[in-house]
Amino acid sequence: MTIELVDVNITSPGRNFVTLKITTSDGITGLGDATLNGRELAVASYLADHVASMLVGRDEDRIEDTWQYLYRGPYWRRGPVTMAAIAAVDMALWDIKAKKAGMPLYQLLGGASREGVRVYAHASGTDYAALKNAITGYEELGYTAVRVQTGVPGLGQIYGVSSSGPGVRYDYEPAKRSGDRPSEERWDTRNYLNHMPGVFASIREDFGSDLRILHDGHHRMTPIEAARFAKDIEPYDLFWLEDCTPGEDQTALRLVRQHSTTPLAIGEVFNSVYDYQTLITERLIDYVRSAVTHTGGITAMKKLLDFAAIYGIKSGIHGPTDISPVGMAAALHLDLAIHNFGIQEYMPHNAQTLEVFQTSFTFDKGFLHPGDNPGLGVELDEDAAAGHEYTKAYLPVNRLLDGTVHDW
Repeated sequence: MTIELVDVNITSPGRNFVTLKITTSDGITGLGDATLNGRELAVASYLADHVASMLVGRDEDRIEDTWQYLYRGPYWRRGPVTMAAIAAVDMALWDIKAKKAGMPLYQLLGGASREGVRVYAHASGTDYAALKNAITGYEELGYTAVRVQTGVPGLGQIYGVSSSGPGVRYDYEPAKRSGDRPSEERWDTRNYLNHMPGVFASIREDFGSDLRILHDGHHRMTPIEAARFAKDIEPYDLFWLEDCTPGEDQTALRLVRQHSTTPLAIGEVFNSVYDYQTLITERLIDYVRSAVTHTGGITAMKKLLDFAAIYGIKSGIHGPTDISPVGMAAALHLDLAIHNFGIQEYMPHNAQTLEVFQTSFTFDKGFLHPGDNPGLGVELDEDAAAGHEYTKAYLPVNRLLDGTVHDW
């Protein structure tokens, strides 16, 4: 059998998704997630204009060879657009292979290493009262781990905080449908550093020591600021501090490590194993945060996580709602199979999205399971997808109070 058709589907059921569909000569189909938040059309064009014709006629079973063909063949390597495109092809081919075997994908990856995948929810609030309400709601739903983000005095809308008021559901969607320009937010690191330790102290007082607390710094601190912050929050036993500094400078984490034992997670903006080489070999992080969708797919992420396992580093795969249900399913199959699983980010998709993408994964008391349908366990309703046209949306731009562009 060979690959016969390669189709790129763009849909926007509340937010934009790019899905690759590969069909073999005997009619078996596989899906891959190619969504790159705010740059979706770049990946769609890469696939439709440059990759699709290269795939037709190839043996769909030669997954490793196809991965290398798409990575090494074009000469231009890495980068989020290229790696998201490769990831979509890779997911689709694994989906096909598992369907042909009549097994859920995790069985082809070595079988289950656990009964379910612990996930963390996203709790936020403009003030502590709203945040406490959100955490309480997630505990009532069975979550044992929450990422907490809260408003900072003196600032308006900031990363990670829902603007729709308090509530159990985490409805924060950063990509704004704001025409031809991104929205802008304001930031002050000093206020943030002074405010957040007190928030964590209150959470521990109100919720005790069993709750796993995660927090995302979103690349906004300098190395010395991150070192101070990680040390200041040590008494509150965070599960991890994520993206405390910009990820481009891997050596910056050395300074943070020297001053604190707070566990560190990084990598959602990374797209290859080479972004992690220093971080892993020097044990500068504790959790790998890349998305399967943005890091070359299942083939590449399995190798990356096996490499991390040698150094005692665990997985924490990126999984917000800009990862489609196809990408989330790929993550869950990996989570279930690998030995060095840590935790999985989980933001439930809205009802519109789940009409377009029918999924087989299930949630129970803070744990997800990908299901036992053959393949990834996700089907695309193309008629439903056609009812949601692409709408341009951008992630915000961040500025300091004096107007300087800062990391968002």
